[in-house]
Amino acid sequence: MAALDLEEQEQLEALKAWWKRWGNYVTYGLAALLIGIAGFQYWSHNTATQATEAATLFDGMQQAIEAGDKKAVKDQGAALIDKYASTPFAVRAAMLLASSNMDDKDAKSAKAQLEWAVEHTKEASLRDVARLRLAGLLLDEKQYDEVLKQLNAKHTDAFAPRFDDLKGDLYLSQGKNAEARAAYSAAYAKLKETNPMRGVVEMKLDSLGGASK
Repeated sequence: MAALDLEEQEQLEALKAWWKRWGNYVTYGLAALLIGIAGFQYWSHNTATQATEAATLFDGMQQAIEAGDKKAVKDQGAALIDKYASTPFAVRAAMLLASSNMDDKDAKSAKAQLEWAVEHTKEASLRDVARLRLAGLLLDEKQYDEVLKQLNAKHTDAFAPRFDDLKGDLYLSQGKNAEARAAYSAAYAKLKETNPMRGVVEMKLDSLGGASK
C-alpha cells in the first residue's frame, strides 16, 4: 500500500511539474479554441442573418419592379449593394438596377452597376451575362477597345457563342468584314442546331456573303 502511495505521489509530482511548465500553453490553447468556436458560431449566425435580410430586400425589389415603383427599386437595390455586398443578392440587384437604368436611358449608371457586378460576383455565369450586357452598352457608344477588352476576358464555354457573336457585331460595326465573319463562324460552330440563336448567326453570316457551313 505504501508502495502504491509512493507511486501515486510520484505521478502527482510529475503532473504538477508538467503543468507548471505547460499549463499556461494548455490554458491559452483551450481559450483560443473556445474563442474560435464562438467566433465561428457568431460568423455563421451573422452570415445567415445577412442572407435572410438580403433575401427580404431582394424580394421587395422584385415586387417593386412588378409594381412599376422605380424609386423603391433603386432604394432597395442600393441598400442591397451597400449593406449586403457579400451576398449573391447584391450582384443580382446590381444587374436589375442596370436594366432599370437602361429603360430610363441612363447608360452611365447602368454601366457602373454592370462593372460592379463583374468585379464582385463569384458566379461565373452571372459574370458572363454582366460582361455581355456591359459590352453591348459600350458598343452602342462605339467604345471599341473597351468592348474588345470585355469580350476577350475569360468566360465559360456555355456563353462562348454569345461572346463570339457580339465580337462579330463589333468588327462589323468597324467595317472589318473578314474579322466579323470569322467571329460569327466561331459562334455558329459552337451552337447546337436546336438553338434559336443559330439561325440569327447564320443570317449574319449570309449577309456577309457565302455559305455559313
